[in-house]
Amino acid sequence: MVSVLQNVAIDCTDAYELALFWSRVTGRPLDPEDGPGDREVAVSLPDGPVLYFNQVPEPKTVKNRVHLCLRPQTSREEEVDRLLGLGASMVSDLRNPDGSGWAVLADPEGNEFCVLRSESDRAAVSS
Repeated sequence: MVSVLQNVAIDCTDAYELALFWSRVTGRPLDPEDGPGDREVAVSLPDGPVLYFNQVPEPKTVKNRVHLCLRPQTSREEEVDRLLGLGASMVSDLRNPDGSGWAVLADPEGNEFCVLRSESDRAAVSS
């Protein structure tokens, strides 16, 4: 017997607003039953688990021990710019001149996530 990953739970102070941010990041809609003021809001990913936003009373205080890593369909640089425009902030820029590396961003509530190289970025370096 094995377990199946159902969702990734993300604690936050405003479940609806943070889910809206991640809906824009992933291009996936909020669960149709979820709305403003809900303490639990979900974003279903097409080929993965549900991102489940759970409102909690305490703010984030330390670095995430588990985080999401995104592989964009566009270039990594274009995606970093897009995400910054959506309200993310740069935490640590670990991109290298040779095209390797990644960028560590934070969502509007400070949860860190990484933006990796896209498949086309990876192919360009391999060529």
